[in-house]
Amino acid sequence: MPTSIKKIITHNGGFHTDDVFACATLLLLLEKKGEQGEIIRTRDEAIIITGDYVVDVGGIYDPAINRFDHHQIGGAGARGNGISFASFGLVWKEFGEELCGSKEVSEWIDQKIVQPIDGPDNGISIATPIFEGVQPYTFHSILSSFEPSWKDKNEADIDSAFLELVSFAKGILSREIKKTKDTEDGIRLANDIYEQTEDKRLVVLDESYPWKPAYEKNSDVLIVIYPSSTDSRWKVETVPVKPYSFERRIYFPEAWAGLRDEALQKVTGVPDAIFCHFHRFLAVAKSKEGAIALAKQALAN
Repeated sequence: MPTSIKKIITHNGGFHTDDVFACATLLLLLEKKGEQGEIIRTRDEAIIITGDYVVDVGGIYDPAINRFDHHQIGGAGARGNGISFASFGLVWKEFGEELCGSKEVSEWIDQKIVQPIDGPDNGISIATPIFEGVQPYTFHSILSSFEPSWKDKNEADIDSAFLELVSFAKGILSREIKKTKDTEDGIRLANDIYEQTEDKRLVVLDESYPWKPAYEKNSDVLIVIYPSSTDSRWKVETVPVKPYSFERRIYFPEAWAGLRDEALQKVTGVPDAIFCHFHRFLAVAKSKEGAIALAKQALAN
């Protein structure tokens, strides 16, 4: 049992995504150390100076004394890409690697979650809407829905909502840390299979490894076959031309588009073919052999 409870102090009143996730990070870190943390929401300087960790309040950034504010004149610095640090980023920069147990995992999560939260908190847009009047529904959108409306005026309610959201953020961070670690392992295994594959246009995996980040730099890979993670089917997928792109290096034949079961089996001659996506980037078969047959036809087409 812990001998003392560490005080994590942040500001009271309205909250933002950066202070929620900063507090969540510190609670996870303390749990990993076998310690407990208590969150105190205040702007009272006499209380602030008693904190073991102070985030998003107090006007000081000094990791040596666990002070992580970014509201002071001049801010608290920026990353090389120009995205300034908010309280979440400052806490993550100091403790992310320790929490994740890996510098690589910590950096992945910084890019995936921390920077998209830090940027808007500092008035930096990281995405441009395509459709007028339609904005992305972000973490901040979700969390702000828990803040009181103009009809809600009970201060205790906002503190309860904050703690509820910190718990929510802890769950997200825990899952993202685990999944990122698993992704790292999967990329290594996918790369090993790539190296052992003779015809690198077609790579057949024995598990549904995260192959897209593994093969994005291997331009010779056109099609990847892998077992479904939810059932016994086998998927045949063409490789995107670049990360997050819908454009593919190769497409399945137009005659397959949108076909299912007997119709697809008749066109392809593959007796266990199940489905081909209308946009011709994904096909499915009941067996690995059927998936390979579909892929080889696509390559020969």
